[in-house]
Order: sequence, then C-alpha cells, then structure tokens
Amino acid sequence: MPYFDAPDGTRLAHHVRGEGEPLVVLPGGPGRASAYLGDLGGLAAHRRLILLDARGTGDSATPADPDTYRCDRQVADVEALRVHLGLERLDLLGHSAGGSLALLYAARYPERVARLVLVTVVPWALGRPATAGERFAAARSREQEPWFAAAHPHLEAWLTGDGAAVDWDALDPFFYGRWDDTARAHAVAAQAQTNEEAADRFHDPAAYDPPALRAALARFTGRVLVLAGEHDGGPTPALARTVADAFPDAEFTVQPGAGHYPWVDDGPWFAARTAAFLDAGERAPGAGPAPHPPGR
Repeated sequence: MPYFDAPDGTRLAHHVRGEGEPLVVLPGGPGRASAYLGDLGGLAAHRRLILLDARGTGDSATPADPDTYRCDRQVADVEALRVHLGLERLDLLGHSAGGSLALLYAARYPERVARLVLVTVVPWALGRPATAGERFAAARSREQEPWFAAAHPHLEAWLTGDGAAVDWDALDPFFYGRWDDTARAHAVAAQAQTNEEAADRFHDPAAYDPPALRAALARFTGRVLVLAGEHDGGPTPALARTVADAFPDAEFTVQPGAGHYPWVDDGPWFAARTAAFLDAGERAPGAGPAPHPPGR
C-alpha cells in the first residue's frame, strides 16, 4: 500500500483503484476511512482513483497533535499527496465533509486543481451548515417508506438536541435513497471505519473563514461539478446549490432518487455523470442548473 509523509511527519496512506488518469478522492465522515467509497459506483472503470485515508483513519497514522484533525490543518496533507504523486495539477473529488477540505485546498492552491467534483457537500466552510428545518423537510419526502414511522422519532430527537433518546442506527435510512441490503451493509460498516475524535475536531469553527473563502472561490478558474442527491437532507439540493453558486461557473446536478451516498443508490448513474464531467473539454450536455425536486 502506498504511504507518504505529511509535513508534520504523520504517516499517511492512500489506496489505488482502477486505471487511467488519476482522480484524487477525499473521504468524508468526517473522520471516516476511505474504504466506504468503494470504487465509487464503477468510476474506477473510467479513472484511477487515489483514495486518501485522512490522518487517524484507515491505514494512516494517528497524529501526535489532535488539533491537526481540523479541516484547515489537513490542506497540507492534500498538497503533500499531490507532490508524492508527482502531479502538476489534480483532478479532485471531495465527498461530504471531504468537500470542505477540497474547497479549502482549491482556495489555497487554485493553480493545482484542474477539475473539482463536490459530492453531497454541506457548505460548512462557507458558514452554512444544514439546518434542522432542511433535514425535516427532506425527511417528509420519505413518509411512505416502510421504515419511516420507526425512524422519524429518532430524527426528531437528534435535531431537537435530545441525543440521549436517539438510536443512531435508526437514522441510517435517511442517508440513502434506497434502504436495501446494499445500503444496510454500507451503513453498518461506518462505526468501524470512523475515528470519533477526528470527526469531533474536523469542523472546528476556527478552521473556516467564509468571507475569505468566498472571495478565493470567486476567482477559481478550474472546472467544477457540484452533485446533490434528490433525497439528501444534508445537504438538500437547494443547499448544495449554494456551493455551486460560490464559483464563477460551476455545473450543478441532482441525482434522481439518491441520498447522501449517491454511488451506493445508483452506481452506474453516478459514475457516468461524473466521468462525463471529468472527460469533457466543454460543459457536459444537459449540465448546468438543475431544477430543484418538488418540495425542496
């Protein structure tokens, strides 16, 4: 397995899947090992995926200083990976919390990013977390699901701050467009893949300077795709759209029937859409601002 050293000496690992032009992938969680990304629904058939295990996750070492779990402190890790790979410019994909890291990296090293893919990214770094109201609104679109009645009280407890009353496993269906055996297996793996300390420290408010980030992203000249899931509550498609709006010219698309892990819900759709963006010299046919799904 390939390893490299971060500037502070922490030994970091990355996993390689597929062949072809490299695509560096930053996992979310936060604090979740890259194993949950799999081959991104078959995207490895189009690109050589370079899946980073962030510090303290997967096969990467635990840092000596836990403050380095903070999102902005990990920008240097991404740059060290680029240097390790010998790449002049990166195609970069960030999922969920990994999208916050990708945004900060693109702002600090804009000349190093050719294409940027942001998948179901809550704009924490832009000062706009998902609200309880947005999550409740998204949940209402699932009222006819057989699991909804048992799961919704736990969603209410979570979003109203009564953490002691939450069965966290009961919330899992809200994060997937299809609550089937594949989704269940994907959800069950999360606990063993997640570093809770890393997760707790990642979104430290001190990591972000939204006005400065907005100013930097407004000058970004690389190509950008922002992809949302139709049924995701964090971010909803409308909230994900604000990420696209931070750039001068970003493509925005909503994957039908998808939740927070769109490659799990419909891998071929996700892989085809993402590959089309990465491979196109011009804006992909039919791309651009997508209409918000009903009720969003």
